Amino acid sequence: MNDLFTGKSKEEMAIERIKTFCPPEGYYVAFSGGKDSIVILDLVKRAGVPFDAHYNFTTVDPPELVKFVKTFPEVKIDKPELPMWQLIVKKRMPPTRTVRYCCQYLKEGGGAGRRVITGIRWEESYGRSKRKMVEACFRDSRKFYVSPIIDWSTLEVWDYIKNHKLRYCKLYDEGFKRLGCVGCPMAGTKTQKREFLRWPQYKKAYLWAFEKCIRKRIADGLKINQKTGQEMFDWWLRDNKPDPNDNVLFE
Repeated sequence: MNDLFTGKSKEEMAIERIKTFCPPEGYYVAFSGGKDSIVILDLVKRAGVPFDAHYNFTTVDPPELVKFVKTFPEVKIDKPELPMWQLIVKKRMPPTRTVRYCCQYLKEGGGAGRRVITGIRWEESYGRSKRKMVEACFRDSRKFYVSPIIDWSTLEVWDYIKNHKLRYCKLYDEGFKRLGCVGCPMAGTKTQKREFLRWPQYKKAYLWAFEKCIRKRIADGLKINQKTGQEMFDWWLRDNKPDPNDNVLFE
């Protein structure tokens, strides 16, 4: 579809945006392996600008996604200092909808002081509908985000993938709408349960981490209502928020 005012297609506008905001040293491409980042990587290549692409391995990614990402030789896989399981113990609580420390530690550390190009789109969520095409990172004022397909719809993303015959992770063919961390609290309880049925090894890992987390809190003299990893897991799945009749999980 062409823009009403410029007469250019969204592909042309995205490439023009990429060229316009490219710094001399090139972009840090935040590659997740999802449909949006696949489009971004292809657009950056077509724009002919310098870049280095990075995939932040969170240690809780779907195995099929990690395998897919490894088929891109130009993408560097960056590993965290601590895997999710050890991070949970260190933080002495699981990540929740309101306390999303995991994103900061496992996903958002890359590209410090760089111009980071992303596949963020307004249509994805209410929160992202407030984002700007070019904006500074609130944690690092020298780090800027550029989102050239911010105004694309999901249909337009898939049309681009189809028209340019781009490869994509086959988990989408299984009905998955998002390919984020397995068990992400932002996905909702229904999705979490589905993911744990699909990848039971991750449920076991979370249970192990929650057991260690409880022991750590007890050792540090902190109060907690849950006595076992299973109890913490059950609380965690309950929409990641306490029942109105419950005490706060962490006192």
